[in-house]
Amino acid sequence: MTHRIRVGIGGWSFEPWKNNFYPQGWPATRELEYASSKLTAIEINSTYYSSQKPSTFAKWAGTAPESFMFSVKASRFATNRRVLAEAGESVRMFVEGGLAELGAKLGPIVWQFAPTKRFDPVDFEAFLKLLPTSIAGLPLRHALDVRHESFCCPEYLALARRYKAATVFTDSDDYPPIADITGDFVYTRMMRTRADLPEGCEPKVLAQLAACGKAWAAGDEPEGLPRIEPAQSSGPRDVFMFFISGAKEKAPAAAMGLIRELSA
Repeated sequence: MTHRIRVGIGGWSFEPWKNNFYPQGWPATRELEYASSKLTAIEINSTYYSSQKPSTFAKWAGTAPESFMFSVKASRFATNRRVLAEAGESVRMFVEGGLAELGAKLGPIVWQFAPTKRFDPVDFEAFLKLLPTSIAGLPLRHALDVRHESFCCPEYLALARRYKAATVFTDSDDYPPIADITGDFVYTRMMRTRADLPEGCEPKVLAQLAACGKAWAAGDEPEGLPRIEPAQSSGPRDVFMFFISGAKEKAPAAAMGLIRELSA
C-alpha cells in the first residue's frame, strides 16, 4: 500500500533549506528539480496568495518526476469571505487558471478557511456545490482545511461526505484536529517538527506516522486519533502527508525520514 502514500512539504523555496536540504551552491532555479527527486509530493502554497500562469503550472509539471504529485492550495479570495456562497467566480477563475497543465501530477485542491470562519451548514453547502468535479477531463479531488471548532460536529462530517470532500487532518496546537474520514483519500498536515532534532521528529514519531499512513492506505483508521464519530473501515485510499510549519527548516528532513520509514 505504500505506493498510495505521498509525503512532502509546503513549497520548495525557503531560505534556511539552502543550508540543510539543498546541496551547497544549488541554484534556486533548480530547487523544484532537487526537492521532487527526494520527496513524492509538494503542496503548492503560492497559489493561495496570487494566481499563476498556465505556463508556470506546465513548467512545474515538466520539472517533477513522472510519479510525483502536487497538491494545490486554492485562492484565498474563494475562501476568506463572509458569504461563501458568493465565491463562484473566484472558484471558477482559480480552477480554470492553469491547474489542468499539471495533468496526471495534479493532486488534491486544498481549500483553507480562516480560523475565525464558523460552520454555517447552509452557506457551507452552497460553497461545496460550487466545487467542480473535473477540469479538462481531469478528475478533481477537494480537501477542506477547516480551522474553527464549530466544524467538530456530525453535521459537518455528513455534509463533507455528501460532496465527497476530504477533511484535512491537522496535527497542531492551533487548530482543532479532525481525523474523521470524509472523502476517498486522506490529507494530513503535520505542524510539530522540532528544530532540536536532526529529522525534526523523534524516530518513534516517524514510525507512528508511517503506521498511520499504511493503515489509512489499506482502508483502515489508526487507533488513538481525535475523531468526532467512531472509526469506519473502507477500501484502499490515497494518502497525502505533508510537514508544514512547526520548525519549517526541518520539514524536508522529516519528510525524507517518513519516506524511509514507509519503505522499511
